Amino acid sequence: MSDTITSLLRIILARQIKPFVFENKKNYKINYDQKNLGIYVHIPFCKKICDFCPYSKIIYEKNIAQDYFKALIKEIEIKGKNFNSKKEVTSVYFGGGSPALAGEFLKEILNKIKEYFIIKENIGIELHPENINEENLKIIKNAGFDMVSIGIQSFNKKSLENLGRNHMNSQALIKQVQKHNFKSIDIDLIFGIPNQTAEDLKNDFVTAVKNGATQISTYPFIDFSYAKNKNKPQGKKEKKKMLDMLSSISKDFGFERQSIWTFKKTGTPTYSSITRDNFIGFGASATTLLKDVFFIKTFSVNEYIKSLEKEEIPISLTMNFNERTRTLYWLFWSCYNIQIDKNNFFELFDKEIEILFSFELKLANKLKLIQKNGKGYSLTDKGIYYFHEIEQKYTHQYIDKTWKIAQKQAYPKKINLY
Repeated sequence: MSDTITSLLRIILARQIKPFVFENKKNYKINYDQKNLGIYVHIPFCKKICDFCPYSKIIYEKNIAQDYFKALIKEIEIKGKNFNSKKEVTSVYFGGGSPALAGEFLKEILNKIKEYFIIKENIGIELHPENINEENLKIIKNAGFDMVSIGIQSFNKKSLENLGRNHMNSQALIKQVQKHNFKSIDIDLIFGIPNQTAEDLKNDFVTAVKNGATQISTYPFIDFSYAKNKNKPQGKKEKKKMLDMLSSISKDFGFERQSIWTFKKTGTPTYSSITRDNFIGFGASATTLLKDVFFIKTFSVNEYIKSLEKEEIPISLTMNFNERTRTLYWLFWSCYNIQIDKNNFFELFDKEIEILFSFELKLANKLKLIQKNGKGYSLTDKGIYYFHEIEQKYTHQYIDKTWKIAQKQAYPKKINLY
C-alpha cells in the first residue's frame, strides 16, 4: 500500500512518471557554497545495537574508532578548503550511533569545523542514556556543545523491555544533565510501542517535563524491514489516539507544537537535527543536501576510512534535483515543521511558492489541510494527522529501501524509488 501512495504522490506532486533515482557518481562536482547551510556529523559507534534502531552504526572498538575520527577530521579539512573564506553555518549537530563515544575527539572535531565555518547558532549532540555520566557531560560541555538530545524512548519498564532497553534510572540522568545548563534538553520518546497505552505515553511525557525537558521529540514506532524487532508496532487507530493525546497534554504544560511529532517549551530554543534548508554531512552514511543535489556517503566505516586515507570523499549514492523535485523536497520538510514560509522559499529559490505550487496550495486549503498565516501557511490539525500518515509511508518506501541496500553494499550502482 505504501508504494502505491508514494507513487501517486510522485506523479501528482513531482509530475514525474519515472521513479526517483539514486546513482553512483563518484566524480560528481559539488558546489558546497549554499545559503542557510547546516552541518551534521555522524558518529556510527554504539556499545550495544538496539533491535529497533534503523540507523547506520557498528559496535565500538577503540582502534577502529580512532582511525574513523582521524578520517572524519580529514574530511572536514577537504570540504572546508572548498571555501575562499570561513563559511557561515546555521548550526552543528552530532548524531549516531552514540556520539559520546567520540569523547576525547569531540573538541578536536569541533575545533576543526571552526577552522572553516562560523557557527551562528547552536551546537547539539545526541546522548544515549548509558553514556551519560559526569565525565562525559564535562567533556561535552567543555567541547562547546550547548544543546543535548537524550534517547530515553520511554520511562516505562514494559515499553523499554519491548524495545530491548533496560535503563530505569533515566529521571536521575536527566537531572544530572540539567545541572550543566544546556540551552535545550530534548527528550526522545517513541509511541506505538507494542502493548503501550495512551496513558503510558502520557506518563512518559509528564515525566520528561517534570525532570527538566525543554523539548520532547516523539516518534511513531516504525518497523524497518532490516531491524530485528520481535514485536510489531501498534496500528493506525492506536497511534492516532496517542498523537491526539500528545497534542492535548503538551498545551497543558506550556509546550507548543514545533513539528508533526515535536513539542517545545514556549520561549526556549529549538533543537532540530534534520530540518535544514541545506546541509553538509560529515562521516560515514552522512547525507548532504544542496540546491541541486542530494548525496549519501558510504555506510561502510572501513571504506570510509580507506577513502579518506587517499583524501577521497566516499560518496556512495547521488540524486540530482530539477527545480520541481528540489522545491518539493523543501515543501515536504516544511510540512513536517507545520509551517510553510513563503519568504524563506523565495530567498532559497528566487521563485514565488504560490506560483510554483498554486494548484497544490489551493487544493490543500480547500481540503482544510492548511490555513493561511502571516508567514504563508500552516498545517491544520487535519493536515498534521494526514502528514503523520504520509511520513510513515515515505519512510517505509524510500528510507527503508535505501538504507537497507546501503548497509549491505558499500557502493550500490543504482536504487530506484517508486
